Amino acid sequence: MEYLVTMTTHVPDGTTGEAVDDVRAREAAHTRELAAEGHVLRLWRPPLAPGEWRTIGLFAAAGAAELEGVLAGMPLRVWRTDEVEELVPHANDTDPGAFPPPPRAAGDTAIEYFVIFTPDVANGDPAMSLEDATAGEGVRARELARQGRETRLWMLPEKHGVARNLGLYRAADAADMQAILESLPLYKYHYLTTQVTPLTPHPSDPGAPGSRASVASQQPGARRG
Repeated sequence: MEYLVTMTTHVPDGTTGEAVDDVRAREAAHTRELAAEGHVLRLWRPPLAPGEWRTIGLFAAAGAAELEGVLAGMPLRVWRTDEVEELVPHANDTDPGAFPPPPRAAGDTAIEYFVIFTPDVANGDPAMSLEDATAGEGVRARELARQGRETRLWMLPEKHGVARNLGLYRAADAADMQAILESLPLYKYHYLTTQVTPLTPHPSDPGAPGSRASVASQQPGARRG
């Protein structure tokens, strides 16, 4: 099973810089191990205000109990709170092995984005029915996956009784991401609202070429889940 984990760290007042550096070094080393074991799939940094320390992670575990064991064993957990959301593959989610994102070439500046989709059927445009827009959405999702622009699509737990979906996209910039959204029939005809979050790769992101975790996973003897 896959989980989205928002990890927020609050270092206690009076903690020395040496102590912070020690915990962060141990966290990086342990994250490399978890990545090699297949538990840490991706790590990102969302936009942060001054002084904020927050990471979004995509984790894999057999269930909630195993995930909690993984999170509890991370050194930064002593200062960290975790918000966990179980992810269920969406019907339009393509097999990640079928259309893998193209390898990043030198100088590739593509940005990853999380997009939360929330239904807003009451404001839909009758110029296209909800049924037709939904069918067109599946077709467009497959096209974007083939292009390496839509990486994954999941269903999120309901919030206040409302179902939500989560997409991971790659785009050149915010304008390009907006163009992707406007190509989606459910968005174009106002059957949903969106919340877009630009993502920056974390230094230990296993999916980022040259990251601490990706380099470690290429070493002889590295384990994979």
